[in-house]
Amino acid sequence: MSITLEQAASTLNELKCRTNFNIKNVTEYMLPELKEAVYLHVEGKIPLLIIRPAFEVFSTELATIEGVHAKYDYYHNAQMTRFPTRQYKGLNETHYGLAFRFDNVEAIELFIKRLIQIVKG
Repeated sequence: MSITLEQAASTLNELKCRTNFNIKNVTEYMLPELKEAVYLHVEGKIPLLIIRPAFEVFSTELATIEGVHAKYDYYHNAQMTRFPTRQYKGLNETHYGLAFRFDNVEAIELFIKRLIQIVKG
């Protein structure tokens, strides 16, 4: 079972992630005290958290957190403007990242805390 968008958004707010904007079902958050963006997107009714593709080397580790599930292909969305671009389906390059879904609020908390540790090095 997956959590709701409201649960995901309130958990990110409780973790002191800052919201920058919300466009077409995509909300940009900045990790607390860091200049690292993550995006919250709704696919159907399932919220996905998307991180930069540079963290691909850590995706297996992040997916081993209980309740965290990695999507096994890059996630593309033109609104993720802080992420790199690549050719996907259209003529123009599109921003892309790594998407994860979560079973519960605790999984998001553990995921964000581990991501902050990774970013800080």
